[in-house]
Amino acid sequence: DVPAWLKSLRLHKYAALFSQMTYEEMMALTECQLEAQNVTKGARHKIVISIQKLKERQNLLKSLEGDILEGGNLRVPLQELHQMILTPIKAYSSQNSSPEEPGRDVDSQHPSSLLGSDSQGSDCKDSAAAGLQQHHLPGCEGESGGAPLPEGDLPGQFTRVMGK
Repeated sequence: DVPAWLKSLRLHKYAALFSQMTYEEMMALTECQLEAQNVTKGARHKIVISIQKLKERQNLLKSLEGDILEGGNLRVPLQELHQMILTPIKAYSSQNSSPEEPGRDVDSQHPSSLLGSDSQGSDCKDSAAAGLQQHHLPGCEGESGGAPLPEGDLPGQFTRVMGK
């Protein structure tokens, strides 16, 4: 939900700019590109920093998983997970890593605009539920690792941390 994320950053006036981008384009934004779109200097800086934080989420999830397994306080990891769920998260597709599952790519079924229509909601929920089933790892609830998740599988990593 990019508009809600921008609103949480007090940058909701730039929602129209982001509505024209794909997730990948948003994640690759630079200050120069934002300046060319007449984004103010303060907002440019805030957007670039916020996107950098989005890029660091997978490492943060790995750290949170380790903290939980060490028996630390759950308050901080739960607060971090709450904040993270409010950020834009791209649906993970295993199409690149395992081509034998051609029907699993959510992006091939819907345009990857950051501001999707409400009509996509039920399809995305069904795809998300299928993705959660894919990441169920029997017998790893108390283990630190389990099967390693592919790089970029943020929903799977998030689900794994929640399982711990």
